[in-house]
Amino acid sequence: MNAVQQKKRILITGGAGFLGSHLCERLLADGHEVLCLDNFYTGNKDNIVHLVDNPYFEMIRHDVTFPIYLEVDEIYNLACPASPIHYQFDPVQTTKTSVHGAINMLGLAKRVKAKIFQASTSEVYGDPEIHPQTEDYWGHVNPVGIRSCYDEGKRCAETLFFDYKRQHKLVIKVARIFNTYGPRMHPNDGRVVSNFIVQALQNKPITIYGDGSQSRSFCYVDDLIEVFVRFMNSEDSFSGPMNTGNPGEFTIRELAENVIELTGSKSELIEKPLPQDDPRQRQPDITQAREKLGWEPQVKLREGLVKTIDYFDNFLKSAPQIKG
Repeated sequence: MNAVQQKKRILITGGAGFLGSHLCERLLADGHEVLCLDNFYTGNKDNIVHLVDNPYFEMIRHDVTFPIYLEVDEIYNLACPASPIHYQFDPVQTTKTSVHGAINMLGLAKRVKAKIFQASTSEVYGDPEIHPQTEDYWGHVNPVGIRSCYDEGKRCAETLFFDYKRQHKLVIKVARIFNTYGPRMHPNDGRVVSNFIVQALQNKPITIYGDGSQSRSFCYVDDLIEVFVRFMNSEDSFSGPMNTGNPGEFTIRELAENVIELTGSKSELIEKPLPQDDPRQRQPDITQAREKLGWEPQVKLREGLVKTIDYFDNFLKSAPQIKG
């Protein structure tokens, strides 16, 4: 890529998804040309329809498990179903998306000498035995469980990225994403924030797995996109892996109580058995992001929940057939 070039041509795989669509918006706002690639397995055209008339935006229907030949300056590889309901529906395809998708995007990056970003996940830590999780922790992952297609697929993708860096001198960025929420989450993806909000808005019982004492750290989508861009624009020698998320820790029960209060819902809490391999704790150590990028999440949980509730409230009113 020409160092003096201002406008970059940037490929985003999974660009019609929750995170991808927000990243498309941000990079267009920053003055770049964006190629949004998605096969619409979990992505949604509604997430990007408002961008279609932008002359610097292009939509490509394609599956990353197959090679593609494009000329780009940077690649953000976000393609992969990320919620248990979606990635467990076709676990073989989930692993293929992570592994074959990484191989194909790394091959493209090698051919055109593009900088490439991998959206990895806190799931590489499995059910962690240390808390909070630091990037040098190797994880505690079940390689043959029902979540393994996603956990191990993402772990293998990280291996491929670092081997391409060592063997082919690629400039890579590997971000481990912790729980993220905000507008455009899929209403039926089984993730805890969207589940709770949809159930609360419909005054249905809110389902808690276990006793609700397991903890999560919730990062608002705008904060996450900001750290993506800062990471990609950082010095080439800084590859990660780097945790991205909000270190503020809440129990699942606390989240449910906040959602009920903010929606004014009449929902009651009901408990169900904990799913297999569901981690007890998730909290990122973001020391690297703070020190290397000067990044710190800005949006507090209740503030982000208000924005997300407003999105789902409007969504459910315009699409009442969607069930929580």
